[in-house]
Amino acid sequence: EELVADDFRHGLALWRTELAEGGTVEARDGVLEIDVPGGCSVWLAQPLEGPLLISYEAIAVSAGGPNDRVSDLNCFWMADDTRSPGDLFATARSGKFADYDQLRCYYVGLGGNGNTTTRFRRYLGERGNRPLLPEHDLSAKQFLLEPNVAQSIQLVAAGGQIEYYRDGRRLFAFDDPAPYTRGWFAFRTVSSHLTIRDFRVYRLVAPAEQGGR
Repeated sequence: EELVADDFRHGLALWRTELAEGGTVEARDGVLEIDVPGGCSVWLAQPLEGPLLISYEAIAVSAGGPNDRVSDLNCFWMADDTRSPGDLFATARSGKFADYDQLRCYYVGLGGNGNTTTRFRRYLGERGNRPLLPEHDLSAKQFLLEPNVAQSIQLVAAGGQIEYYRDGRRLFAFDDPAPYTRGWFAFRTVSSHLTIRDFRVYRLVAPAEQGGR
């Protein structure tokens, strides 16, 4: 069941942007383009409730531009801010990464730290505390970004089943005994140039429920 769809042909009506140092965030001609010299979060303006699947296609651009760093194709999902529970946008955030410590959410940094790491974290909503399990800290080349290559990203939040896929390959799976079941989604990056297409959110339907329709 499709809950949200954006083909990026009608501007940023569905999105809210937080920028640390300016830059460009535009949606036109089927592409969301993020070209920024500092931290940037682009939030879907509405909260989502699981079980759900979020999917999109993304490219880390390397074409000689000032921000074409090939780094940080990141995301938050099922996010809420402990400073204003239930209303993410009641708290102003600067776009700087440390300003997001007080989220409760899931986070993946794909090709972070200058495209040297890919990491999954479960944020606890505590300043300075972003736990990282050893098995969620990847650095092999196969887990990093390739410049100018389209990749399909899928995020799952289905009760305690939390998963992250890139091009159909599951990079992270986490069994959360106290899952975040409602919250907001954001594209997140820093000092980079990304293009994103075909954003979709689906409600996941259990086989028995699907068969009953």
